[in-house]
Amino acid sequence: MDVITFHYTISPDDFTRAGEASSDVKSKLKKMGVTPEAVRKVAIAMYEGEINMVIHAKGGEITVHISTECIEMVLKDVGPGIPDIDLAMQAGYSTAPDAVRSLGFGAGMGLPNMKKYSDEMEIHTVIGEGTTIRMVVNL
Repeated sequence: MDVITFHYTISPDDFTRAGEASSDVKSKLKKMGVTPEAVRKVAIAMYEGEINMVIHAKGGEITVHISTECIEMVLKDVGPGIPDIDLAMQAGYSTAPDAVRSLGFGAGMGLPNMKKYSDEMEIHTVIGEGTTIRMVVNL
């Protein structure tokens, strides 16, 4: 199978559309016959990243590459960057504003869940320029 690529643009502060990209990928993976476990991992990891882009990063771009070996998700934004990755990886740590928390988001589980539900995860961040996160789910 050739590599199949999907690309999504994530709008900042748009909670009405947040999750559409991960939902679309989930639907496509199911139609492709990807195992339910892999579909679940991709959907959760990508959703968490997508929500983080909406909350913290002025939106961004997600590119998903699907091959016979794995599903790779690359999330790239031009947000403020992550000042302390180790702190941000701690479950429950959040910099989400109260207005976002009142909507039920910002519980501080985004990055920890992204790591938990992917087989590989890399974070590259530059303060004031943005963050790129690469996640892989093996098939």
